[in-house]
Amino acid sequence: NLNMARGKPDADQLALSDAMWTIADASTPMVGEDGMDYRNYGLLFGTREARRLMGDIMGVSWENVIVGGSSSLTMMYDTLMRGMVFGMLHSPKPWAACPDRKFLCLVPGYDRHFAITQDLGFELVAVPLTETGPDMDRVEELVKDPQVKLIWTVPKYSNPDGIIYSDETIRRFAHLKPAAPDFAIIWDNAYGVHEFEGDYVPFPDILSLCDKAGRPDMVYEFASTSKITFAGGGISCMAASEANICYFTGIFGVQMISYDKVNQLRHVRFFKDKDGLLAACA
Repeated sequence: NLNMARGKPDADQLALSDAMWTIADASTPMVGEDGMDYRNYGLLFGTREARRLMGDIMGVSWENVIVGGSSSLTMMYDTLMRGMVFGMLHSPKPWAACPDRKFLCLVPGYDRHFAITQDLGFELVAVPLTETGPDMDRVEELVKDPQVKLIWTVPKYSNPDGIIYSDETIRRFAHLKPAAPDFAIIWDNAYGVHEFEGDYVPFPDILSLCDKAGRPDMVYEFASTSKITFAGGGISCMAASEANICYFTGIFGVQMISYDKVNQLRHVRFFKDKDGLLAACA
């Protein structure tokens, strides 16, 4: 009775995080750097400590980070849904009003990315994945079509071959000149700290590269601890430009008041900092 489901850790791996059950109790201080009680409503962006931890993981400033619930996939889905209903920051109109919208679909890739965009009515346009990342000649050509709204990427240890995008590929992503003003790079950095063999290798910061290239609002980066601590019980985050953060929080601030700050506290106390998290992944 072999379970072939991908990404499911075994009991021994899950046990590595069992200390999180008792790392916070009634004696634990519940007021953070923000002066907010973790047990109460508030801090829509997440606690400053958790934002700093997740920012360090991705190599971005904590001020560009929103810490969410347990699933980065949910945050990505919500981001696309907001694009569908409200439009992205620079959208002339909501994506739902663009009947011929297209998604650049990396092959091989992640079936959830395919399923979500297909379910939202995007035409999937295949782009081959090479040993250094997507075929950027093809990407640069395809984004000349204003109906191309989106590419969804896994830049490090991309399934199924564990491909890591080269520095040149990442540079070319940052210098894309899409015809659509609301073209979005969804940077699914799901495995950014998952060096199980050898030392941690720093990865280029796509946000700062896009900023230097004059397109700071083009990229949305996501990560989570779901493949590090408890599957379905971690914390997730989105990193984006200041303008995007302001735009999107103005929308989802109507949807909710705050995420689970007590769980953010547990993760910060468990890992302490990026070095502690890397040690947990080693």
